[in-house]
Amino acid sequence: MLLKDQMFNETTLSDLAHIFDKNLDYFSARKLVREVLPLFPDLEFMERLEAIADGLENQLPRDFYQMMEALTASLPAQLDSHKTDDDFGEFIHAVFGILTVRHGLNDHCEESLLFLREATKRFSMEFYIRPFIDKYPEKTLNFLKECALDENYHVRRLVSEGTRLKLPWAKAIQIEPSQSIELLNLLYADKTRYVTRSVSNHLNDISKSNPDLVIETLSKWRDEGHQDATEFNWMSKHALRTLIKEGHMGAMAFLGYDPNVELSKINLRLENKTIERGDALNFGLQIHSKKTAPLLIDYIIRFNKGGGKHGFKVFKLKAASISPAKPVQIQKTHKFKWDATTFKLYPGTHQIQIQINGTICATSEFILL
Repeated sequence: MLLKDQMFNETTLSDLAHIFDKNLDYFSARKLVREVLPLFPDLEFMERLEAIADGLENQLPRDFYQMMEALTASLPAQLDSHKTDDDFGEFIHAVFGILTVRHGLNDHCEESLLFLREATKRFSMEFYIRPFIDKYPEKTLNFLKECALDENYHVRRLVSEGTRLKLPWAKAIQIEPSQSIELLNLLYADKTRYVTRSVSNHLNDISKSNPDLVIETLSKWRDEGHQDATEFNWMSKHALRTLIKEGHMGAMAFLGYDPNVELSKINLRLENKTIERGDALNFGLQIHSKKTAPLLIDYIIRFNKGGGKHGFKVFKLKAASISPAKPVQIQKTHKFKWDATTFKLYPGTHQIQIQINGTICATSEFILL
């Protein structure tokens, strides 16, 4: 089943409609379902949300304050505030954010922000805080500083997720990385993984354009020591994951991996150098060292994309400790998804490379038929 059909269907639409019907004596759940449900087959994911918002508008007051009163009365139950992760809520409740932006953005900033803070306890309002950041940057960022101290972790997560530079599915916002770092400074010591994951994802966004700022920020946080050491270690690796795949020397050094580690021998062995449709690439790797050192080992597939074009993708292999008495040995099978919908495989000569602590250490070729 397609995601849009899982999220928006007769059951979820009816559940939403009955929340309004229960709390507003003038609202008809049957009318909303009758108007909106027939539109779904021709609409994509986000378009269905907009259609639901249209249907709600047809029955809600047009006056902003009366509409906010109706929306407030019809908010579903809050998400469990005692959980610590993976409690995103139901996507159909995003319509509360859509209507807030439609009717509050131009003239009702403060009231809209307060409502979004309540609504995000039901479903993340990360998409809908962003237009207010663009139109009222100072007022909204000050509001988010207050939210960073809120007792509800969904509100705290909104601060980080709503200001991400590259939030998936969301439009870009005009915010400087230094401004968002000010907010993250208030959040990185959070005890809730739902929040710290967002902080790490936010840093990963920034790392794509300003890696030095991210490493500088993480170094500052490590020195301050406000976050649990195990959690901070996880956060750092998650925040630096793009830089790690790129072999960024500063990121490697921050995590304790020497990019210039002295390895005495590296043996990359391909068990099959010609791969037919449906096959996998099987390879073995043996690494020897004269010194004891931590290793972060990735492998890179460099694809022949046809027409003289090439691409590559980095895959995690292993984090290990090596010593003269304990070489590292790895056996790996890489499956090629011939029917993948996100990319296409082309026949021809391809390469596999081994990257250790950010440095390419071995390369071999194979052929896709």
